[in-house]
Amino acid sequence: MPAHPAPDLTNLPPLVEFKKVSVIRGNKKVLDAVTLSIGEGENIAILGPNGAGKSSLIKAITREYYPVLSRGPVTFRFRGKEDWDIFDLRSHLGIVSNDLHYTFSRGITGKEVILSGFFSSIGLFSREITPAMEEKAAHILRFLSIERLKDRFMNEMSSGEARRFLIGRALVFDPATLILDEPTNSLDISALYTFRRTLRTIAQSGTGIILVTHHLHDIIPEISRVVLMKDGRVCGDGEKPAMLTDDNISRLFSVPVHIHDENGWYYATGY
Repeated sequence: MPAHPAPDLTNLPPLVEFKKVSVIRGNKKVLDAVTLSIGEGENIAILGPNGAGKSSLIKAITREYYPVLSRGPVTFRFRGKEDWDIFDLRSHLGIVSNDLHYTFSRGITGKEVILSGFFSSIGLFSREITPAMEEKAAHILRFLSIERLKDRFMNEMSSGEARRFLIGRALVFDPATLILDEPTNSLDISALYTFRRTLRTIAQSGTGIILVTHHLHDIIPEISRVVLMKDGRVCGDGEKPAMLTDDNISRLFSVPVHIHDENGWYYATGY
């Protein structure tokens, strides 16, 4: 895909702006007074253990979850606005999640998955495909190096292959930001290598990345900022080297670890 032109972002409002946002699901507070700002085009990782509230944060960004009322002022904005039509809002974001992966584990071809992104549907259901859509899908297939798999059914692909088609689906409207929620679950070493290379290509093309993960090795070198989450709260936020330290990661996961930096890739050992 062609690189996005470098816009002047200095006067733009943040892509996401939360202040004291809390979300309750059932009897549990899954987000607890979260304050967070993410800029347009920023490459950022949300890191924390299972149950930290990372996926809930993404669902709040996409307006699947809404904050509860509180005594103090609550800021809940996307691109400077509090009120959005959710379909309009989500058209500005490309979203890849495990829930979406499970939904598409059926007899739908890879190319149909990409084309379904134009309609936000699961499959095409005799929808009219325009020449422009066909051209865009072909461009994405080439960009992600998955042309040879386009006629294979999703339930016949490996997890890594299917994940790349879901990324392709998310890219049909050239979103400024791609959100990936625990994207490497169930990937073997080969698929992980290919996925990370794909993600780096996307980041280098100018698309912003919001990466949600509990694996340090998912954090590609192009990501410069890391937000640490635990128990529904933000417990750290800053530049990657300052966040990914022995002390921070040991506290975050409640286990002693030693962090290694290898040319921008971070790994934890000792547990």
